[in-house]
Amino acid sequence: MDIIIITATVASLFALIGLAEPVAERLRLPATVILAIFGIALGTAAAFLLHSEMTNALDGLARAIVNLPIRSNLFLYVFLPMLIFAVALTIDLRRMLDDWVPILVLAVVAVVVSTLAVGFALHAIQPALGLSLMACLMVGAIVSTTDPSAVVGIFRATPAPQRLARIVEGESLLNDAAAIALFSLFFAYVAFGIPNPTPMEAVLRFPWLILGGAGVGWLAARLVMAGLVRLGEHPLGQVSITVALPFLVFILAETVLGASGVVAVVAAGLTLNFLAPGKLSPPAVTKLRDTWDLLGYWAGGLIFVLAALLIPQLLADVRPFDLVMVGVTVLAALAARAVILFGLLPLMAWLRLSPRVEPRYRSAILWGGLRGAVTLALALAVTESVRIPTDIKRQVGIIATGLTLFTLIVQGTTLRMVISWLGLDRLAPLDRALSAQVVAVALQSVRETVSETARDLGLARETVRDEAKRFAERVDRAVDRAEEAAEIPDRDRITLGLVALAGRERDLILEQFRERILPPRLANRMLADADRLIEATRSGGRLAYLHTARTRLRATRGQWFEEFLHNRLGLSGPLGNHTAERFERLVTLRDVLRDLHGFIDTRIRRIHGKRVADLLHDVLERRVEETDKALDGLKLQFPGYAEQLERRLIRQIVLAQEEREYAALVEDGLIGPELRSALMADIAARRQALATRPPLDLALQKAELVGQFPLFADMDDAGRRALARRLRTVYARPGEVLMRRGEMPRRVWFIASGAVEVDRRNHKQRLGRGEMFGHLALLKRAPRQGQVVALTHCTLLALEESRFLRLLSRNDALRQEVIDSAGRRGMPLDLDALPDPAAAQ
Repeated sequence: MDIIIITATVASLFALIGLAEPVAERLRLPATVILAIFGIALGTAAAFLLHSEMTNALDGLARAIVNLPIRSNLFLYVFLPMLIFAVALTIDLRRMLDDWVPILVLAVVAVVVSTLAVGFALHAIQPALGLSLMACLMVGAIVSTTDPSAVVGIFRATPAPQRLARIVEGESLLNDAAAIALFSLFFAYVAFGIPNPTPMEAVLRFPWLILGGAGVGWLAARLVMAGLVRLGEHPLGQVSITVALPFLVFILAETVLGASGVVAVVAAGLTLNFLAPGKLSPPAVTKLRDTWDLLGYWAGGLIFVLAALLIPQLLADVRPFDLVMVGVTVLAALAARAVILFGLLPLMAWLRLSPRVEPRYRSAILWGGLRGAVTLALALAVTESVRIPTDIKRQVGIIATGLTLFTLIVQGTTLRMVISWLGLDRLAPLDRALSAQVVAVALQSVRETVSETARDLGLARETVRDEAKRFAERVDRAVDRAEEAAEIPDRDRITLGLVALAGRERDLILEQFRERILPPRLANRMLADADRLIEATRSGGRLAYLHTARTRLRATRGQWFEEFLHNRLGLSGPLGNHTAERFERLVTLRDVLRDLHGFIDTRIRRIHGKRVADLLHDVLERRVEETDKALDGLKLQFPGYAEQLERRLIRQIVLAQEEREYAALVEDGLIGPELRSALMADIAARRQALATRPPLDLALQKAELVGQFPLFADMDDAGRRALARRLRTVYARPGEVLMRRGEMPRRVWFIASGAVEVDRRNHKQRLGRGEMFGHLALLKRAPRQGQVVALTHCTLLALEESRFLRLLSRNDALRQEVIDSAGRRGMPLDLDALPDPAAAQ
């Protein structure tokens, strides 16, 4: 009978979770608040029934609810890893990285400040509490945790801007890691009675909690990803392994290594989030995220209902002064959060260390720091410990529960109202004026086709005429509203058109991803770039659009580091992979941009007019030219590789069109299921063959570059290959100094692509592709009289002195070029008097 009651209880909890969202939507309240109310009501009713003599019919159910095995370990070892992993795996990681500074400030610095503020505020009333400083700081760490399920659920249910939701979600994910690490630190001091811990002890232990947990999570996720790749044909097996990952990594970090299990789970989830799109197939990634969306939904719901069941128990012994403690805690926590949001973040933005966060956003973030099941779970861990004194247990339970109730009942229920009061849920006047015009244009387009569609359906003329009349009245009203709306200046129309253009660019990237033309990782990066373009254009207009678009074409700091590894250490792998990905991105971006001209003519022109459309064509054409220029530069550096990518892109497009054609034939009944399966298997095999990007072999590219020099045109293939092995490829960015004035040259440089400037005291000279420099000073054995600086991105081939002399003695074309170069400079040069190459070596 017990198993029946337990099963019925658990089933009822799942039913409550399922009903929470529709009830919350009807009452215009967050679902987490509804779940908390359900849990409190259920716990209170069960306790009342057990102590009441009204009826015994429900005693079994009430006893099952009260005796549910709700312990802190259930939250910390089961629900918390599942919930945090689900958020880490499904969050938009690339967009979160755009706001990593405010997220880390809120997640780490704000937690430390909040812990100290609450701890010292409670310690200030210590005579009434009887709590040590370490116990007060432990309470501060407990109440500094923002609950992921509460925050994510509420902000996704409210009409908050995407950036605001992203910052708060990122903070709630990383906040728990820092807060629980601090809690573990102070709990050890309180529970095991370590007297007066030195600051050095805390400083030495806290970094290990964070760094040790992050390392364990990252390494475990890498190993799991290697296993998932091998299970490519077994998607259910892949999902099952990921389900095991958060629990195992949490236990390993917490119990074996003494690090933070929460940090380990966060690191594992973010690592899989980053790696999965590039290593797993799109259907596998979709299945993985859909599964974890469901598991996270269940974990978030259960953790809230079960934690709320404990609230009547934790508040059973409330005294009047306890309300003062809760009030002090609430004020201290809000004040600490306000100091970070309105003090530190603006200062960091002023110092250009962080993107600017608008005051309205900061106000919403202040009110959106909700506590929930994590706070209650940590408080429960304190109340269950036999090493914690009874008075501390009672006060911790009441303070944590009181703060949780305040944030859920007061802040949670009013958050939508606060967002509305701040104007974050309303369209800007410009967008409202645009919406009226968009509706008018759309309805006019519909009117042009509705009559023809009605005739094709063979409907009665009277019905068609009557409905057409009613629709025409609606169109007229929409046109009147558009004319009454505020006049939109051309500058704003251009901004709106560019936002629409960036949105269409995003849609085209998504279409190519769904048709499996784009690999997942590249699609994710390009989608993130398109989102940045949209946000920048909204805030800065045309100039911000062009600046952000150009930024996407520039070399990143990572590329500079990869060039350093290649130029100085001879490690070419990172640069080869990065360059191949950049090639692929530019080829795809160029094709997407060219498709946008049609969108301007068919859509934007009808809404914003010919003048704005023509200007958008000019802006788009400028982007196409800049993309072509960047791609041409890469083609000069790596001849032949762009052609391989373009051929691969054409074949992928053909495969996608072939697949659509087969699907249409199946829908028409012209192909049976057996033939369709065979055709789809053939397409899948060919798509798999095209899935791997062609490798970019820098050594092979060097040999091709040597063959393009007229100086080496008379060499046979074996001679060019031998020379290529002796040359060293160097990549230089604009402004980089290649040779300094007064320097003794030790090598000769050949320009494979790009341009350099030789700056002598009396004049400047520009050298380009196919030319060389450094040879005359080397042969004269004199310090350089000029400085050589790269004007553009350059690919240079460097040859050491001894090898150059040896080559000079054997290559007549090179000897003649050196003599001519000296003649143009007016420098007499006797090549017969040169030292023996062997002696130079």
